[in-house]
Amino acid sequence: MQFIDLHAQYRHLKVKIDARIQTVLDHGKFIMGPEVGELEEKLSEYVGVKHTITCANGTDALQLALMAMDIKAGDAVFCPTFTFFASAEAIAFVGATPIFVDSNEATFNICPDHLELQIKNIIAEGKFLPKAIMAVNLFGLPADYPKIQKIADKYDLKVIEDAAQGFGGSINDQKAGSFGDIATTSFFPAKPLGCYGDGGAIFTNDDDYAELIQSLRVHGKGHDKYDNVRIGMNSRLDTMQAAILLEKLAEFPSELEARNKLAADYNDAMRVKNNIKIFEVPDGYTSSWAQYTLVSENRADLMATLKEAGVPSVVYYETCMHEQTAFNMYGHKKSDYPVAEKISDQVFSLPMHPYMQNNQVLKIVNSLIS
Repeated sequence: MQFIDLHAQYRHLKVKIDARIQTVLDHGKFIMGPEVGELEEKLSEYVGVKHTITCANGTDALQLALMAMDIKAGDAVFCPTFTFFASAEAIAFVGATPIFVDSNEATFNICPDHLELQIKNIIAEGKFLPKAIMAVNLFGLPADYPKIQKIADKYDLKVIEDAAQGFGGSINDQKAGSFGDIATTSFFPAKPLGCYGDGGAIFTNDDDYAELIQSLRVHGKGHDKYDNVRIGMNSRLDTMQAAILLEKLAEFPSELEARNKLAADYNDAMRVKNNIKIFEVPDGYTSSWAQYTLVSENRADLMATLKEAGVPSVVYYETCMHEQTAFNMYGHKKSDYPVAEKISDQVFSLPMHPYMQNNQVLKIVNSLIS
């Protein structure tokens, strides 16, 4: 059994994907070919934004967003401590300081109450200039952007939506990727919408940000590739990956429906298990279920049971950002972020993809509730 079965997806889309790849091989425009522009247009239409700028990967997308906002040394950017390393890494990479925020125990996403407390603390301390909030859509669920935006407006901060795991989710029918000043996503193969390599994208309704990011992703390009008007980076999406993503995007709505059905089936089965807490989606929200994640004090025993039954399970994430060796210089200690630390000790994820067979689902739930 596969944790994420990319082979099943490819078999389902093989004829269309192979045809797209052959078209790229035939025209030979492997860098910034016509499929890249076509994908950007269709992504904008799907998300509901004016501009989509593709790039080489999701980490570059975050870095490009920070660069476009002119975030640099001396600036503070607030981000969750319970997230993948790239969120905080991108902040540190541009020279700014990541200020970590605890989690909401119900959704695992950044806690708006602790966010505002951290902003007040940084302002009172006076060491760093608060510039932006980087919220992360964890496990497929968008963060609480209505509350986050109110806080950002109150303290004159920019908002970056890291929608790498949340692509396809929504709040009151507003799609992930359309919140904040700039949003980003990743097309890493395991993501809800993934390619067959690395890839990423930036979304914005701001014309100036869009123009700037288009320049920054190609060495600070001006009128042509030999007119470099600023220091940028080399971060272009390969045409081949764009071609693959076009077919995957066309199939994505039906895959999203299958993910939500699988999550509902899991939930119905897990509600009978007293020592397992299931993940509930708040009213008005939809999740893209990048992972189906459970919480249990008996995580090790349950994962061992699954392994014995031939069922893969994974922990996202065992180590919070404030506990990472790379951020030791900030002097964080155990218990600084109690909710996030508790979550990281107890969460584990089950196989989740839109091509799961009924007998596989039964095997998984029977292993856990037996």
